[in-house]
Amino acid sequence: MSQYLFVCSGGGHLKQLHTLARRIGIPPGNQFWFTFDNGLSRTLTEGTDRVFANFAAPRDGLNIMKNTALAAKVMAHKKFAAVISTGSSPAVSAFPVALAHGIPCHYIESAARAEGPSLTGKIVARMPRVKTYSQYPVWATESSWAYRGSIFDEFAPGPEREERPIRKVVVSLGTQESYGFDRLFRRLVPLLDGCEVLWQVGAADVSEYGIDGRASVLHSELADAVAEADVVVAHAGTGAALTAIEAGKIPVLVPRLARYGEHIDDHQEQIAAELSRRGLAVNCPPEELDTETLIAASVRSAERVDPPNFALDGLVPSLAAV
Repeated sequence: MSQYLFVCSGGGHLKQLHTLARRIGIPPGNQFWFTFDNGLSRTLTEGTDRVFANFAAPRDGLNIMKNTALAAKVMAHKKFAAVISTGSSPAVSAFPVALAHGIPCHYIESAARAEGPSLTGKIVARMPRVKTYSQYPVWATESSWAYRGSIFDEFAPGPEREERPIRKVVVSLGTQESYGFDRLFRRLVPLLDGCEVLWQVGAADVSEYGIDGRASVLHSELADAVAEADVVVAHAGTGAALTAIEAGKIPVLVPRLARYGEHIDDHQEQIAAELSRRGLAVNCPPEELDTETLIAASVRSAERVDPPNFALDGLVPSLAAV
């Protein structure tokens, strides 16, 4: 039985790759995961072979090197038909090892990158024999980048719901370990006074806001809470957005911005803009959040549609996707 090594960081990168695996045609029994250890990864990769990598922040050279050694150990004891990644730093760790073993490598740039490749994408695109793919046709014009579809192709706007008071809310801000989001808390905490709220806030210090913030929530618990929520407010990360959309919700996406120290760059603006364009999210900066915005999102819905297969060059799994 051929196994495929799936390599990615946590959060949105993992959410995308886990979903794309089915469209590529590789069922869970043929998947081996190399990703960070958090609530999402433990839920999504449960029942598959997996190794948890060291958490490596952007440009974290020491842990990237540690993960290279760990990837070498994995590939010394297992044979893989291919290595597939959506980034970020684990791809930089694993691809050179895979190439040295003669294993084909495929890099799918994150749907967060609407205008061009990330730093990781630029690095791996320079590696010989790595196949690279964009989720946006507009910049997949260079010979090194192919367009095969988007993670968002699986969804479309659904019918409107009946308006009702907002009582249950999920706030999902990812698992960033180095970035706060005080602009959002200052605006949103008073706005949600009196509501039942699940606050998933990553490593942010929320002690001054008087809320019960949780760093990480198991994906199964988060998905259940999202399904029951009247509205979802999230940072504009692909993982948080997809969790809401999969539950039929239209999330209010609030992009983190680098100039406020909320992220390393402004790619979340690209995600929010693309999902807003598709009718799958409300794009709103913290300063403009109000009750009317929350109600407007709560009456809208998303539904699944049949997406095309996501074909990787030279990879034709003789397997039925499940």
